[in-house]
Amino acid sequence: MPKEIKFCLLYRDMWQSSGKYMPRVDQLVKVAEPIIKMNCWDRVETNGGGFEQIQLLAGENPNKAVREWTQPFNDSGIQTQMLERGLNALSMYPVSKDIRELMYVVKKKQGTDISRSFDGLNDIRNLELSIKYAKSVGMISQSCLCITHSKIHNIEYYIDLAKKLINMGTDEIAIKDMAGIGRPSSLGKIVKGIKSISSNTLVQYHGHSAPGFSVASSLEVARAGADIIDVSMDPLSWGTAHADLLTIYEVLKDDGFLLKDINMKSYMDVKNLTQEFIDENLGYYINPKNRHMNSLLIESGLPGGMMGSLMNDLEKSLKSVNKWLLKNSKNEISIDYLFSLLLDEVKLIWPILGYPPLVTPYSQYVKNVALGNIIQNIKGKEKWSLIDDNTWDMLLGKSGKLPGKLGDEIIKLSNKLNKIFYKKNPQDLFENTLEKNKNEMNELSWDLGKDNEELLEYSLHKTQYIDFKSGKAKRNFENDISRKKSNKKYDYIQKFPNPKIVEIMEIDNEKYEIEYNIENDESSNNIVSGNGEKMLSPIEGKFFLTKESNDVPIKVNDIVNKGDVLCYIESMKVINAIKSEYSGRIAKICFNDGDEIHDDDVLFLID
Repeated sequence: MPKEIKFCLLYRDMWQSSGKYMPRVDQLVKVAEPIIKMNCWDRVETNGGGFEQIQLLAGENPNKAVREWTQPFNDSGIQTQMLERGLNALSMYPVSKDIRELMYVVKKKQGTDISRSFDGLNDIRNLELSIKYAKSVGMISQSCLCITHSKIHNIEYYIDLAKKLINMGTDEIAIKDMAGIGRPSSLGKIVKGIKSISSNTLVQYHGHSAPGFSVASSLEVARAGADIIDVSMDPLSWGTAHADLLTIYEVLKDDGFLLKDINMKSYMDVKNLTQEFIDENLGYYINPKNRHMNSLLIESGLPGGMMGSLMNDLEKSLKSVNKWLLKNSKNEISIDYLFSLLLDEVKLIWPILGYPPLVTPYSQYVKNVALGNIIQNIKGKEKWSLIDDNTWDMLLGKSGKLPGKLGDEIIKLSNKLNKIFYKKNPQDLFENTLEKNKNEMNELSWDLGKDNEELLEYSLHKTQYIDFKSGKAKRNFENDISRKKSNKKYDYIQKFPNPKIVEIMEIDNEKYEIEYNIENDESSNNIVSGNGEKMLSPIEGKFFLTKESNDVPIKVNDIVNKGDVLCYIESMKVINAIKSEYSGRIAKICFNDGDEIHDDDVLFLID
C-alpha cells in the first residue's frame, strides 16, 4: 500500500528567508482562506522565529496577528506550528524559565498547535523545558536536529541526538536543514535510523533550497519514512527559501507516494496575493540575490533563514567600508566581492569557533565575527577584535556546550581577557524576571494583555516593544517605505547613500572635523571639536552608554584606562562592547543613547 506524505506550508519562513518583513495581520487573514481552499495542507507554519519581533519593527501588534492569523486554520482543522529557540524562546538572547513557560501558555491560547523547538548547539539540556512546557499546555512537542556537515556532525551523531530527545519525551522530530547543506543520502539514513528507534515518532523534514539539495533530500527522507515535508510557494519558493510545493508534489507522486490533490485555482490565488503584498511594499526589503540558488553556500553553511537580514547587514557594512576606502584613497569594493570574502571567512573560522551549527542566533554570531574580521583586515587591524558579549557567551559555554573544541586563537584570547568557561546548565544563569517586567509595565500604565500576552512581548522584545508602544516603530517603517517608494532607481534594491566627505575647518582658532554626504545625506552633519584622542566607532549601529538600565554610564571628566568599556553599539542583532584605545580623561561624549552612528564616527574625545 502506498505511503501517505503530508505537506506543511512555511508561510512565515518563506518570507523571513527572503527579506526583512512579514505581511500585516489584515494581509495574513486575507491569504488564509485561499491557503485552506488549496486542500493539500495538513500544517501551516504561522508564527514563531522572528515573526513577533518583525511585526513589532513594522509597528504592528504581534499578538493580534497571531490570534487572527491562526483562527481560520484552527477552524478548518489544519494544524498550526511555530518555531521557538529553546533557551532563547522567541528572542535572540537567553531568557528566564518563567518567560519560557508563559510563552507556551500564551501561544497555545492564541491558536498554535505545534511547537517546533531547536537549540542552535544541539544541546538537549536547552530543550528539556521546551518539551515539558509544550506538553503541559497541550501543544505537540517537536524537537529539531539542527543539520550541518562536518567531521563531527555525522549520521550516528544525529541518530543518537534523536534518541535522547525521544527518551526526553518529545512527540516528534524535525530534520531542520536550515542551510540546505545536508547531503540527501545521509539525511535519508538519519530518518531511517530514527524510525528504527521509534517507528511511531513522526518525522518532519525542513530543508532550504539555496545549495540545490532540497528536492533530492525530500525524496530521500520520504523513502526512508519521513511523514511530512515542509515546502514554500511561488513567488517566494526556491532561492534562500525552500523548494516549491508543485515540484515536490510531482517528484513524490512519480515515486508512488499517496498525496492530497492540489486545488490549482487556489494555488494561483495564494500566489497572486503574495505577489500583491510584495508589490505593495514588502518587496523593497527583498534582495534579488535571495531569489537565486547558490552552491557556494555549501561550504560556508550559512542558513536560508538569515539571508534576508544578512544582505541588509552587508549593504550597511559595504557603505561603511567604502566610505573608509574613499577616505584613505583606496578603490571601493562591490557587494559581491564582500559577500565572497564573507563566505571564505565563515568557512575559515567556523572550526576555530567550535563548529556551532549555523542557525539563529549562532549563525549571526559567526557571521558577525567573520564580517568584523574582514572589516578589521581591510583597515589593517587585528582579527578577533570585534567579538561581542553574546558571542563570548556561546564560546564560554553560557549558551550550551559547543559541538567541537575551540581553536588555539580563541583559547589564547580568552585567557588574555580573563574569560571564565562555564560547564553547568545554561538556564541556571538566568533568574526569573516576569514579576520585575510586570511591575515596570504597571508603572507605565500599560495593559498586560489578554492571557498576559503583552507582558510576554515586553519580556521577549523590550526595546522593540517600547518603540511599538510609542508609535516610533510605525513612523520609522512608514518613513522608510516612503523614502524607498520615492526613489525611482530603487527597484527593490536598497540604494546606498553617497559616500561622506570629511573636511577640517577652522573657526575662531578651533579645528572642527565635519562629515557630510555629497548629496541627500539622511544623517545629520557630525561636527567634532576639542582636543584629545578620537575614539572611533569600529562599526555602524545604535549607540548606548550602558547595556543594562542599572549600569552606571561613563561621564565627561571620568578617568578611563585602555581596555575599559566605554559604550555599546547594537549592530547586526547583537550588542558590541566598545573598549577604549587610550587611557585618560573623557573630554567629550559625541552621541546620545539610541543615536544611529556610522563606522569611523567619533564616539569620544579622550585627553
